Amino acid sequence: MSTDSIDPSLLRKNAHSPSFLALQRASSGRQDLVDFCIPCNPYFPTPGMFSQLAGAMEQILKYYPSDAGTITAELCSVLGHNPQTVVMGNGSTELITWIDHLLVRESLATPIPTFGRWTDQPMETGKRVDMFQLQEMRGFEFDVDAFVHFVRTRGSRVAVVCNPNNPDGGYVPRREIVRLLDLLIDLDLVVVDESFLDFVDAEPHTSVADEARIRPNVVVLKSLGKNFGLHGIRFGYMVANPALAQTVRAALPKWNLNSFAEVVVFLLREHGAEYRESLRLLSRDRMMMAQQLAALPGLKVFPSQGNFIMIKLPDGRDGVALRDHLISHHGVFIRECGNKLGSTSQFVRLVVRPQQDVQRLLIGLGSYLYGTAAEAPPDNVVSPGHGWGEPARPGGTGAPGEPDIPAASRFTEHAHGEPLSPEDFRAAI
Repeated sequence: MSTDSIDPSLLRKNAHSPSFLALQRASSGRQDLVDFCIPCNPYFPTPGMFSQLAGAMEQILKYYPSDAGTITAELCSVLGHNPQTVVMGNGSTELITWIDHLLVRESLATPIPTFGRWTDQPMETGKRVDMFQLQEMRGFEFDVDAFVHFVRTRGSRVAVVCNPNNPDGGYVPRREIVRLLDLLIDLDLVVVDESFLDFVDAEPHTSVADEARIRPNVVVLKSLGKNFGLHGIRFGYMVANPALAQTVRAALPKWNLNSFAEVVVFLLREHGAEYRESLRLLSRDRMMMAQQLAALPGLKVFPSQGNFIMIKLPDGRDGVALRDHLISHHGVFIRECGNKLGSTSQFVRLVVRPQQDVQRLLIGLGSYLYGTAAEAPPDNVVSPGHGWGEPARPGGTGAPGEPDIPAASRFTEHAHGEPLSPEDFRAAI
């Protein structure tokens, strides 16, 4: 792929990354771009579910969806929520917008770096945003007591915490989030954004949605698009006590959800097992990918419970240059974090993907960081014949569903667990 095949200005037009469709158009419809930027679930929906959606395409596009109440009732039936406490939106961003307009009066405190809409949205409507800087030296760990002290010192009236946090993937145990809710019971509002919580495997019981239903000032936000790998279907929901939920529900249009969202919600009941399996596979891929990244000399890898991993590049290396190199030479798209408040372009967020995609990323990282000659992934990185979402097994020796690590990743291994030198890395690939 030539270095001028995508105009770099497309990647710098605004604070948000360009859509995958925009990138494909800019690269003359190139079909083999690998997206490490947008946090998707590569294992869900299943191919069978996509076939069902394709078969219903005419009805989905031709006819009105049901009203939001009908779709919400089905979602609550599947997930075990009380419909009076749930509000569905056309994406979690729509709900963030209405939460800001309806429930945030003067000030909001949130840790940074974090999801940009939690800082940008209230600033756009003239609110004061109090930003609590997470410290790199502590691995961007969230400290409940330090945050509460910050909120008290600043006099913030609303607090927002993303758990796991975006972009670092840091997870706060449920008991600590409950303690935070107790300590901030007098605030106008406390929001816990659990958009990536389904990917957590650190403990079995993670959500505080049950607490939100009975507390006077708590909202829990969920993103179905992020969980199910369907960002193109704008659907998310919030959980709160019935009075708070009704305040937001009353502001939304009656038909704010589209037919794609309705069809997927009604498919969920029969595909719960496949969804749980997708989370297991993603957890396995996250562990493997984190180990492979940590073995690259000079990279710092931050622990994550999301479906993405944040890394810090070595001194003198820049995420913008890396992003442009990867998309130009390797057809790999990443999220550099220089435009996130509280971060710099030395930090990069990488979505967890199956091994055949990770090999392409690792080779591209190697060519940028260490000046290796490999400017494109070798032909044997992906084994022929492997289907959608199935990790490659080049040797064919792995047990079904548990792939061997492809040979191209051998540079991540060392007899004593020590990182390879750049020279050894170049020799390995």
